[in-house]
Amino acid sequence: MVKAYILIETEVGKMEEVIGSISQIEGVKSADLVTGLYDVIATVEVPDLNSIGSVVKQVHSTPGVSKTTTCIGVRVP
Repeated sequence: MVKAYILIETEVGKMEEVIGSISQIEGVKSADLVTGLYDVIATVEVPDLNSIGSVVKQVHSTPGVSKTTTCIGVRVP
């Protein structure tokens, strides 16, 4: 299982709408409003690295999303 965090900047006033939409995407485990440089952080869990790209593409094309940054979780032994 691969875990990633998608840091999302939204258009003004679109945060709640974006959360509602991306929460429906398969692989998105949670989507939370946050303070700071980003408006929303989505936690993603998918079976493999290739699936991350599919989820990111869906999130980035969601109406109200203006920019995304993806951080892939790394396990350190």
